[in-house]
Amino acid sequence: MSNETQSLKDNLVSHHEGSHAKISFVEGKPVAVVEATSTYIPIEEFKNIFNEIGKLVDSKKITKLIFDKRKLTVFHQPSMEWYFTEWKEQMWHKGLKTHRKILPDNKVFQQSVKIGREKIKEEHPNLKFNEMDIQYKESLQDAIDN
Repeated sequence: MSNETQSLKDNLVSHHEGSHAKISFVEGKPVAVVEATSTYIPIEEFKNIFNEIGKLVDSKKITKLIFDKRKLTVFHQPSMEWYFTEWKEQMWHKGLKTHRKILPDNKVFQQSVKIGREKIKEEHPNLKFNEMDIQYKESLQDAIDN
């Protein structure tokens, strides 16, 4: 993403770097970015990363999260279930209601995400993630702007 980062019209400020993902925020905007930096994020690191984002939501009043999954090749349903049913539920109450995802150019991964999300929605129809503004974007700048 370094070439894309250099061409961004917005300034990304590094906040936290894990071994499988890194967190930044957009200077002057209530936007945070989590970028997968490996093909898989183990569930414990996944939870740690998103708990760190929760702190950023509090300190920077983040209202939009961009999850850049382009480097991922492995889809992990238990991580996605925790993310939707626990983490997003908590973040809704903190004001984080806009989510943008950038998926890898991998049809199997994209289909796995779709099926996983539909399963969670079916099993949890009353949770707040169903009311969130969740969209898929092609680029980081598009996700920041829209």
